[in-house]
Amino acid sequence: MVLFNTLKRAKEKFSPLKNNTVRIYFCGMTVQESPHMGHMRAYMLADVLTRYLEYKGYKVMLVENFTDIDDKIIKKSAEEGIDYRIIAERHIKDFYEVRDALNIKPAYFYPRATQHIPEMIELIGLLEKKGIAYKKGNDVYFDVSKFKGYGKLSGKRIDELEAGARIEPSPYKKNPLDFTLWKGSKENEPWWESPWGRGRPGWHIECSVMSVHYLDAPLDIHAGGEDLIFPHHENEIAQYEGATEKEFSRFWLHNAMLNLKGEKMSKSTKHFILAKDVVKVFNPNAVRLYFLKSHYRSQAEYSEERLKEAEEGWERIREFLNIAKAIVKEEKMEEVTKEFIDAMEDDLNTPKAVGSLFTLVQKGYQAVEQNKKEDLKRVYSQLLLQLEILGFKMEEKFSTDIRRLVERLAEFREELRKEKDYKKSDKIRDILKESNIIIEDTKEGPRILYK
Repeated sequence: MVLFNTLKRAKEKFSPLKNNTVRIYFCGMTVQESPHMGHMRAYMLADVLTRYLEYKGYKVMLVENFTDIDDKIIKKSAEEGIDYRIIAERHIKDFYEVRDALNIKPAYFYPRATQHIPEMIELIGLLEKKGIAYKKGNDVYFDVSKFKGYGKLSGKRIDELEAGARIEPSPYKKNPLDFTLWKGSKENEPWWESPWGRGRPGWHIECSVMSVHYLDAPLDIHAGGEDLIFPHHENEIAQYEGATEKEFSRFWLHNAMLNLKGEKMSKSTKHFILAKDVVKVFNPNAVRLYFLKSHYRSQAEYSEERLKEAEEGWERIREFLNIAKAIVKEEKMEEVTKEFIDAMEDDLNTPKAVGSLFTLVQKGYQAVEQNKKEDLKRVYSQLLLQLEILGFKMEEKFSTDIRRLVERLAEFREELRKEKDYKKSDKIRDILKESNIIIEDTKEGPRILYK
């Protein structure tokens, strides 16, 4: 399996460092707002990566954080007149609901920044002892000139980064790129005690601490949106490696942005579509299909038209599964197709993997038309397994009891047809049709389709 490693700017063969366990840290949300569709594109990458690695036989330890203390959360708290913890909890709850609706596997753990303040203070103290951090005013800053590897993830020199970056202004910085490790408290803001006075951690220090706390370093994979490459991930590397002189993460994966009308979805600009609103309107499996039809490293555009196309695509898959299930009546998991494996092994090429699903559907319909039951069994089981690996949730709208009742009605209808009582047999068929249960009459007997 090869993955595109941002650190090396190339695809590299991937295998975990130890014990057949893959340790992944994925930068999660700052929870001043409910998750938007751009967030869910990133979480979908984490989900498909996890599922495929597990299919390959690895144990996956995926940690996804919540930033629950931040300037934006404090601002939101002040605007609404609500404690910042209530703001955070509300939006974390929204995330869990959308995650479950989209059938995204829960992470191994979801740490919150406020749970790890002591470890952050400890790491800042170590940087200060090494002369890499300095205090000015009530704040503590990281001195980028003291870390030789600064810029290695983004692939840019310090002067290039200074020219192109959105840099947090401060009269206390030695260098414009220096970033905050600890922020002195302001009036009516949350604070924690520290050697530098009351305050709270900077954004970047959180992930340097939480990732290593749960997974140890070097991480196998550190991932997140490409907008985090600089400054967030660059600063994470600088903090950990500057303090320890050890490698922080072996692989760095970044998903491209989901745009809305050509611009990146962003909470700060209010330019976004809430994910919870989307899953109320569109089938969650269709939303997953919509995401997977684009490669994670390719820019994508949010479009209701594309979502509707994805719904039509999912309906085609679902209808075939219903037909196949009615004929095969058993689910034996086969090996997946070579086309699918080749796609997933090549940097999680989900567009090609999705293409293999529709190839199987086409072959399945051919098997139905040619009455090749063994071919249909193979195709059906391959499709089920590939759908499972990609995280699609099989929909069971009709309970086992209802299916048994329908089967008995179908048998009774056959008896009526043999007695040439077509009026009653047609009445049973029409009543079932009103509930989206279709009975097709074939040479081999009735075929029941659940729409």
